[in-house]
Amino acid sequence: MNKYLLLFLVLLFSETTFSQSYKKSEPFTHTYSIVARDSVTGEMGVAVQSHWFSVGSIVTYGKAGVGVVATQSLVNPSYGPKGLALMAEGLSPEQALKALLDNDSGQMYRQVAFLNHKGEVATHTGSLCIAEAGHRKGNNFSVQANMMLNNTVWNAMAEAFESTKGTLAERMLTAMKAAENEQGDIRGKQSAAILIVKGMSTGNSWEDTVMDLRVEDHENPIQELERLMKIHKAYDFMNKGDVAMEHGNSAEAEMLYMKAQELFPENLEMQYWYAINLLNNKQFEKAEPILKSIFKKNKDWKTLTSRLVVSKLLTVSSEELQQILSW
Repeated sequence: MNKYLLLFLVLLFSETTFSQSYKKSEPFTHTYSIVARDSVTGEMGVAVQSHWFSVGSIVTYGKAGVGVVATQSLVNPSYGPKGLALMAEGLSPEQALKALLDNDSGQMYRQVAFLNHKGEVATHTGSLCIAEAGHRKGNNFSVQANMMLNNTVWNAMAEAFESTKGTLAERMLTAMKAAENEQGDIRGKQSAAILIVKGMSTGNSWEDTVMDLRVEDHENPIQELERLMKIHKAYDFMNKGDVAMEHGNSAEAEMLYMKAQELFPENLEMQYWYAINLLNNKQFEKAEPILKSIFKKNKDWKTLTSRLVVSKLLTVSSEELQQILSW
């Protein structure tokens, strides 16, 4: 990075927010979090839990192809967008974080972690963060926590992440559970969030976010977040099944719909679209008991079935449709 460009960027991103001392209006998001990267897929994620309402709205930031940020303690939310902008311009996490800290007179109250698309990390725990506070960096991740009951939280998170197999989301969730096993936030728990973005941008923002889930207010936010992650995975199978169905690949669609149902068996809609796919494959005997059960529970699904024929998502004759509607 050219030193003159670096100076320009620092001046560009150093606004009054960073020149002011700590303000009482800054949210007290004392919490634990993790920023991490999957070395195989390149996906990058940030997850957080706190005894604070809607923690994900002020702590978690990410951009595909660039990196992720967690900004907490006495939060200065601008570290998120500014940190991502600086890393997008080519600054390393260390350079970007230093540039912002050097222009923040309240930096002693901040706890911040940056991770970029290369897996490089930079973390800061301010000297006046409320104990117990600390962080630990590792290969492709950083964990950080403040106002914990015990000083064992961040090490437990790191060890859990490093020793767990699975997807990035699963490994991050395991790290969060490890924090709770160490009794986590001294105040208790209230909200949680997870954000995962792609390692390389597609250029389409709607495709670049892999997962973005928030638990705004719950007596057990990590448990609720885990439930939502399971549903998210099920609907991901559903979405892929819909795409397969749209492209006329009914065999693949059936396989994907079945995977969704295995994760969320009580969901009527997942059962319904699986049955519709069976109808498109002329497997009426297999679809009949499924649709009968659904129609009995909610007759509106029968109304929807007629509409699918008009939209050409259900390819049956008029006689076959009448037979289906009689179930």
